[in-house]
Amino acid sequence: MSDQILVRGLRLWAHVGVLTHEREQGQWFEVDLALSVDLTAAARSDALSDTLDYSQLITALQQQARSIRCLTLEHYSERMLDLAQSLYGPVPIALELRKCSAPVPGFGGVVAVRRQRFTTADSSHGGRENQAQSQGVLGPSS
Repeated sequence: MSDQILVRGLRLWAHVGVLTHEREQGQWFEVDLALSVDLTAAARSDALSDTLDYSQLITALQQQARSIRCLTLEHYSERMLDLAQSLYGPVPIALELRKCSAPVPGFGGVVAVRRQRFTTADSSHGGRENQAQSQGVLGPSS
């Protein structure tokens, strides 16, 4: 499937990091997400109900960022993937989560993890048929 909904450059303030001050004071993270879903029906109907409402995911990720406390980008990204799955079911999703200011002396670059869940080969229906089922089974993640 070649259709995707992209969310790029979502900035989140979260308390994630190995160092104590990172978890206590918090820091900026940035995430890009790609949700693979057939957009044909929404393109024809112009109906939000025929697509995935990306504003739900953005709002949920903003809420999650306010409460999360963990050590690694890997764990934080897993929680993001869990949250997306709780909203949309098994939709193929890829993300890149970046720590905007890694606390490494002399390093001014960006550290990131790239993750994906439910590749298009895993999900022949793009997850839309399973969305209602998953919303009844999976509650929102925080």
